[in-house]
Amino acid sequence: MPFMRLAFCLSALVLAAFPGSAQTIETEAEFAVILDYDTGEVLYSKNGNEPMVPASMTKIMTAHVVYDHIEKGELSLEDRFTVSERAWREGGWATGGSTMGLEIGEQPTVEELLRGVVVLSGNDACIVLAEGISGTEEAFAREMTRVAQEMGLKTANFENASGLYADNHRISAIDLARLAQQEIKKFPQFYKYYSEREMSWNGITQQNRNPLLGTMEGADGLKTGHLEISGYGLTASAVRDGERRIIVLNGLPSISSRASEGERMMRLAFAAFERRRVEADGAVIASLDVWNGKQAKVDVVLAEPLSVAGQASAFDTAKSEIVLSEPLIAPIQEGQVIGSLAVTLDGRSDPVLVPVKAASSVE
Repeated sequence: MPFMRLAFCLSALVLAAFPGSAQTIETEAEFAVILDYDTGEVLYSKNGNEPMVPASMTKIMTAHVVYDHIEKGELSLEDRFTVSERAWREGGWATGGSTMGLEIGEQPTVEELLRGVVVLSGNDACIVLAEGISGTEEAFAREMTRVAQEMGLKTANFENASGLYADNHRISAIDLARLAQQEIKKFPQFYKYYSEREMSWNGITQQNRNPLLGTMEGADGLKTGHLEISGYGLTASAVRDGERRIIVLNGLPSISSRASEGERMMRLAFAAFERRRVEADGAVIASLDVWNGKQAKVDVVLAEPLSVAGQASAFDTAKSEIVLSEPLIAPIQEGQVIGSLAVTLDGRSDPVLVPVKAASSVE
């Protein structure tokens, strides 16, 4: 495949970069990911593709499946489910784990249970929703896995709805970040639950465990997680100046380290990285040779917008070139896609590619 380098500097037109040097960031978390929400670019990754124990961060997927049933009209926020003995026994106060504090026989609404899941991380609320929708928690977990796989989250395998430990209950940090991204995009009407600071049930008020809520500008979700085997984890999102970042951390040693490292990594997500966009506005980016044409060259323009997020300091070293799969041979039609603009940085093998098209016809 021939590569045709541009004969002039594109930096004024195409300012793009990749996180090739972003690995200089260090974190004590065993797993860590920074994701740009709009482009889906993974800006930083430490063991990001490795399946891990997500603990209660599982509940993002639990909520996602419930939202999906509501959107399809199979469920409503006003529907009520009865609290089973199993839900009370395996997710109630006596377990010492995260709980909404439900009592056997209660009939909370789906909306109340959802808030119990995302605000209080209630294991009991997860089980009630799972049993109410699928009959058993095991059947609901199979649906969670199926939906996750259909979303492209290939490392996801769920064995329960709460995130309590199970041998094969896993998802990678990158897939967890992409799950959060898709949940925010697909269900903005429900995302508000994640930003609630507290919730009361049966006379007991509990706080949301997300350490960034109320302490960091723009932070508005998502979930914490903790098991002895997994350490302390956090999936969080924040918005600043119209840009959103998502971070995933796991394997931290304490609640305090989760809070401090979560804040530090979220600050880095905005301070060390930025996103730049070039519109497909018809501006000519190159003039390429044409064989057997009445004209010897054809101007090319972007066929769609180019949007790239990367480490701020790397934008100055961005390299751009036009990639053709074969020589250009007339006739060529105006608007015909004829190749790609590849933007890359030293140290990264995969460039960002955007199609380019002919600005005019060549007979």
